[in-house]
Amino acid sequence: MMDTQDVAPKVAKDLDRVGVTGLRTLVKTKWGDNTYTFVPRIQLTVDLPRQRKGAHMSRLIEAITESIEEESEKIYSSLELLEKRIVENLSKKHPLTKAEITFETELVVNRKTPKTGRNTMETHDVSVTVVKGEDGFRKSLKVTVLGNTACPHAMENAQGRTHIQRAICELIVTSDIDVKIPLEDMIIVCEESFSSPVYTLLKTPDETEVVNAMHDNPKFVEDVARDVLDKSRTRFKGVNVRVKVTSEESIHRHNVIAEGEIDS
Repeated sequence: MMDTQDVAPKVAKDLDRVGVTGLRTLVKTKWGDNTYTFVPRIQLTVDLPRQRKGAHMSRLIEAITESIEEESEKIYSSLELLEKRIVENLSKKHPLTKAEITFETELVVNRKTPKTGRNTMETHDVSVTVVKGEDGFRKSLKVTVLGNTACPHAMENAQGRTHIQRAICELIVTSDIDVKIPLEDMIIVCEESFSSPVYTLLKTPDETEVVNAMHDNPKFVEDVARDVLDKSRTRFKGVNVRVKVTSEESIHRHNVIAEGEIDS
């Protein structure tokens, strides 16, 4: 049976990324003493040379399902190591020079409320991308964390009163595949850079504590971005760090952003 994908296309043009997206499956990882269960949204792509009409999409899906099923008894220490295994399996099934795989999912982190010490579960959007190129494997980890800011300018000019707003921190760390970067550490960096973290559960004493913490630590969105970069430089080594912080302004019709990048 002829594989139509292997014939020459009418237009001879290299394509950077061709593959599957929106695939979901069950994945487990173990980091330290904690076991995590994810149902990530998966995108897997390969480069396609000009002499081939199409990619073998079923082989991409096979690489994902077989990598998970064949080693179902093995729990990976990280999502990126599982992604690397998937790409390695794919390279045996499908011709490629480059491949890229991304898991988009949610990470639930256990926290204590700041005053009463109640247990609360905080959910954060995370994504993990592994890229295979001519020089081997690289990875990019991204977390999106909610917090808040209290405006220092208004506080200075309104006798200690100020406006507050929700802030969104998007932190991306890129490195070689073997550099250990816990997603929870990235979340902590973001949380510690806000005027205050936010919580799903707050009793009245906790609410008071958060409000006081915000007003004791007023910040511009620019301050948050710079603090994220500074804390990342201390915590993560041999990596590239990018941050974008968005302030959802409470007294304006627009929002405010700050972005920055460092090599650590």
